[in-house]
Amino acid sequence: MNAEKQLVRAEWLNAPDTKAVLEALAVDGGVARFVGGCVRNALMGEPVSDIDIATSETPERVMALLAARGIKTVPTGIDHGTITAVTASRRVEITTLRADVKTDGRRADVAFTGDWLTDAQRRDFTINALYCDADGTIHDPLGGRADIEVRRIRFIGDPHERIREDYLRILRFFRFHAWYGKGEPDPAGLRACAAEGEGLKQLSGERVRDELLKIAAADNGAAAYRQMAAAGLLSIVLPEATRLDRFEKLVEIEATQLFLREADPVLRLGSMLDLDAVGVAALAARLRLSNRERERLTRMLTDRTKIVCYLSMREVRRALYTMGLELFKDRVSLGWADDKRGHNAFQWRAMLAMADSWERPVLPLTGEMIKASGVPEGPEIGRVRAEVEEWWIDSDFIEDEFSIIERLKAIVQATIY
Repeated sequence: MNAEKQLVRAEWLNAPDTKAVLEALAVDGGVARFVGGCVRNALMGEPVSDIDIATSETPERVMALLAARGIKTVPTGIDHGTITAVTASRRVEITTLRADVKTDGRRADVAFTGDWLTDAQRRDFTINALYCDADGTIHDPLGGRADIEVRRIRFIGDPHERIREDYLRILRFFRFHAWYGKGEPDPAGLRACAAEGEGLKQLSGERVRDELLKIAAADNGAAAYRQMAAAGLLSIVLPEATRLDRFEKLVEIEATQLFLREADPVLRLGSMLDLDAVGVAALAARLRLSNRERERLTRMLTDRTKIVCYLSMREVRRALYTMGLELFKDRVSLGWADDKRGHNAFQWRAMLAMADSWERPVLPLTGEMIKASGVPEGPEIGRVRAEVEEWWIDSDFIEDEFSIIERLKAIVQATIY
């Protein structure tokens, strides 16, 4: 197969909906090419999820061309030239070729152009400036193919200039290296990131959060965080990360003991932290974490339930019931990562396996049954139920309804009459 057309058989390139979008944009001599992540990942043998297309057509023309073919469009970023085509099987982002007119370290004012090289030169890394025609032909104006071959993340042109256009590119440098790089980061890029680090303070919490979680989720995320710390950058974006040792151990466990295919970035973030509830709240506010993420971090870092590798099966069941599945697994994962004794791995792994197979039992006691025992309507019903439930948990979730009723009677006789 011609090396220049090596993507001709790519599934996403040949998907009917994708082809329909490209064909619509090619009417009257228009030029449209796949660009960025889909091309990069396909060449690297990595999964392709998002499909992006670059075109010489203006956003208004793009919408008109797609509408003529019955393809729905959404003006998701029309000021910056981006239209989203919504098809039956996927969403495709289509962006007009652009040139940066003015940048301030966070955003850019752009002008539309018909020059493909100009569009490529405004991108961040060489591996993201690759284009692909509908027939699989690759266009590589800036040497991205060579960098893909050696898994090198390299800024386009002067790294300092690229970073000053958008300081988020510092974090993207480490994120892309964690996901796609090999060996040590590109020296020129690393030096530029370290030198321009103060610019990170200009970024919004949301943008920083997204990058930090994506880095944490990478197989080489632990190394990336160490590299960021050595460059003086982690103290700017995540000074609370005082437990990189635990993070590294957790990543190692997941890779060598649990063989996880997909990492949990919130758990990995929690493994780096040693905070109380107030500290988590401050971190969550700065990074604009969701309420769900804040609550989960708070619980995993402040819960004081005894979690050790030598819990009995009965103690595990009790902990699972009182803590809930997510918190139990979070605490076990952090406990394992804190354990310096490698020979305990079997016990920790068994606890996680037991949690995954556990079905939460239901106390076979209804409000009607409690009222029938003589408890009046009102708050006493809840109090009595809680008393029975506590005994039921201590009894290892006994299923004998007769014993449960006898316990109910005993509590009612002792506290109601």
